[in-house]
Order: sequence, then C-alpha cells, then structure tokens
Amino acid sequence: MISGIDWKCRLMGINFREIPISVYVRYTMLSIPGTIVLILIMVIARHWISIPTWLFLTITGLWVAKELIIFPFVWQAHDTRRQGLSRSMIGALGIAKERLAPTGYIQVYGELWKARLIENGPPVKTGEYVRIKKIDGLKLYVEADDRSRKSFGGEC
Repeated sequence: MISGIDWKCRLMGINFREIPISVYVRYTMLSIPGTIVLILIMVIARHWISIPTWLFLTITGLWVAKELIIFPFVWQAHDTRRQGLSRSMIGALGIAKERLAPTGYIQVYGELWKARLIENGPPVKTGEYVRIKKIDGLKLYVEADDRSRKSFGGEC
C-alpha cells in the first residue's frame, strides 16, 4: 500500500522528489509572464465590461491550476540535464510497438519514436527488440536485435 506522502510524490508515476529544483524554477519563471498577461487583459477589460471580482479570481485560479496540471507532462522539456540525450540513444535498445516494415513506432526509455529499419531484412514484429544505429531529426534508424524479453530484464 502506498502511503499518503508517497502517493503525492509519485503522482502519474513521476517521483517529484527526483526532479531538480532548477526545473521547478525554470517552469515557474516561464509561466509567470503568461499569468501576468492574463491578469493585465482582464484588468484592461474591466474598463469596458463589468467583471466581478469572484470571476476575476476564478479565471486567474484556473489559469494557475492549468499550469500545475500540465507540469507532469512537460517538465522534461525544462530539464537541462536531458539535453544531448538523443546522442546517448545511439546503441540503446528499444521495443517495436508496431510492425516495422520498414517503418513504425518503437519505445525507447518510455517514449514512442518513429523508426525505420536500416537494412532491407525481414520486418520486425511487435514486441521484438531493435537497436538504434542512427538518428536523423526525430526519426531513429534501427536494426533488429536478437535479445529476448527475458534476457533484457527490464522495460525500455
């Protein structure tokens, strides 16, 4: 059973304690201008239309709640430690999430990527392993890998 503190720290499978403070600071600093613009628009609009204080505060609160809700989905984009991660993917193992004949999607480090087979060999079936050989933009070039799921011992 997960305790209350663990549940809060592991929301959506993310351990928020492992996210660097710099990510929180960067995300907050980039969110503040949008919040300020929203408030300024509403203040200016109050000169022409009547916006009750409760509505003003509700809209602002919802805007801040939106920022908090999307954080788990976008925090990795604000993590400077992840820059250059694509280079470290060369040689990494992935799992075919659909048949690669010659293109399809694979999962690497928990993320889906568009992939293409390098060699003109047989198609790779769903669930089989591939090894990343080259990266071009957002497309990975892969080749079939002979490992079985049991010998890898983990999820890609």
